[in-house]
Amino acid sequence: MSELNIHRLLWARSLRGLADGYVSILLPVYLSLLGMSPFQLGLIATATLFGSGIMTLWVGALARRYPYRSLLLAAAALMAGTGLGFATVTDFWPLLLIAFVGTLNPSSGDVSVFLPLEHAFLAQSVEDRSRTATFARYSQVGTLVAAVGSLLAGAPALLASAIHLDMKLAHQLMFALYGIAGGLSAWIYRSLPAQQASAVTAPAAPFAQPRKSIYILAALFSVDAFGGGFVVQSLLALWLFQKFQLSSLMAGLIFFWTGVLAALSYLVAVRIAGRYGLVNTMVFTHLPSSLLLIAIPFMPTLEWALALLFMRSALSQMDVPTRSSFVMAIVPAHERSAAASVTSVPRSLAAAASPVLAGYLLGISTFGWPLVIGGGLKIVYDLLLYALFRHVPVPEEECVKRPFS
Repeated sequence: MSELNIHRLLWARSLRGLADGYVSILLPVYLSLLGMSPFQLGLIATATLFGSGIMTLWVGALARRYPYRSLLLAAAALMAGTGLGFATVTDFWPLLLIAFVGTLNPSSGDVSVFLPLEHAFLAQSVEDRSRTATFARYSQVGTLVAAVGSLLAGAPALLASAIHLDMKLAHQLMFALYGIAGGLSAWIYRSLPAQQASAVTAPAAPFAQPRKSIYILAALFSVDAFGGGFVVQSLLALWLFQKFQLSSLMAGLIFFWTGVLAALSYLVAVRIAGRYGLVNTMVFTHLPSSLLLIAIPFMPTLEWALALLFMRSALSQMDVPTRSSFVMAIVPAHERSAAASVTSVPRSLAAAASPVLAGYLLGISTFGWPLVIGGGLKIVYDLLLYALFRHVPVPEEECVKRPFS
């Protein structure tokens, strides 16, 4: 039954990934069609991430009292409402409010309220020795399907060309499809066991033992997320549109291949983590990807920029399943939902602060300063993580690990 429940979560994650894949690319195009500036796009991206952080914090508290299934159903209903809102509302301030309370994701990764709930559910459904591989599969499925979703970013242009559909209406239909994906996710979540929750065993004060480590990790993840907010997929797509005058169809194809490379890297991450450990895998794959990110704006042609972007994509996401597994490994089972929430919320809040800055920078220059700043902040995170956590033992790491030195 546990394996069946994991498959259900993977199906729901796939639906969200498919929708997030094209929405993150179409968002800047759609807002431009509505007459909005890069700065306003940054504000909306900030609102989505900040709202996700607040919602995740609230859900983290509720997760000790309500079944995961109930909370996931509520989140899926919110996703459906978000898609309907963006499909029907065209004014900036109402869209900003919908972005804040909804589940729209301007990034290629999952930064929504679904994440801590599904992570805690997965951690309770597998044995410790299988945790890293399970999180890798979860991340890989989401990223691979999001890559396929990126290809759908060209659908509005194809519809406009084939049946002479208005471009704005074509984009609104894609947001309506996002809402339908939320409704289908709710249908999948209905099959999850109602009783699986942390409410029965969760203590009043979480993190009695590893409190300091969790809070330090949350702070470090915030530095990484603040840097990542400068290069969320919507803003990276906007930079490509500005710098190289790409079409939505071409941008979708580019992000399809970056997603495929990221998805394949998860399999490699599991093998590296099994040999060298979770922290070493996080740091020594993430560090070169950050250096590549800094170098991209200095490339003279689109071909060179894409070469570095693809190389970065093959490395930058290896820390995702290993990071999730590391957090789940160093806390007791009954505290995992709280740990997932505490480490996810600061990430969302920190990531929310930077898109508006990136939007402002892109509004005054096409150089790509957000990529340089984001890469620099990520390097700071990598170095601090290695310095503080390289000697922390992880229960399932039974093999002898060789440090990267």
